[in-house]
Amino acid sequence: MKKVLIAVDYSPSSEKIAEAGYKLAKDMNAQVCIMHVITEIKYYGMEYPTFMGYTGYNMEIDVNMADELHKVAQDFMGKTKEHFNDPELSTYIGQGDTADTILNYASEWNADVLVLGTHSHSTLEKIFVGDVASEILKSAKIPLYIIPIKKE
Repeated sequence: MKKVLIAVDYSPSSEKIAEAGYKLAKDMNAQVCIMHVITEIKYYGMEYPTFMGYTGYNMEIDVNMADELHKVAQDFMGKTKEHFNDPELSTYIGQGDTADTILNYASEWNADVLVLGTHSHSTLEKIFVGDVASEILKSAKIPLYIIPIKKE
């Protein structure tokens, strides 16, 4: 295994995920890339269909919001790279559906293993919402190293 891709989000548990993935990569003498996905911009707005007679907000997402989200992601990846103090470590910022973007970049980068965490969601929440790890598990074509994250 020569390439380890680590997917992180803005949660504090990302530190545990990144460190576990980084250690795995270094133990295997592999290249490391840490990635973050900016979810589709439309999810940051409030675009709901009419329900109970309420039309909700039909907010147009402006370009400034997209630019700001990208700047925040760049800062996050920059701080993450500084945390590891490894000039060989690379970072990547994707945008779109989280699971699809992670899987697509893993293929594009020719990752040998994908590291990600699972948040401790209730069974009911998983049924109605699902989670990124479950979606990736269904479609991954490379081995996954999954770090369980439990709520304290």
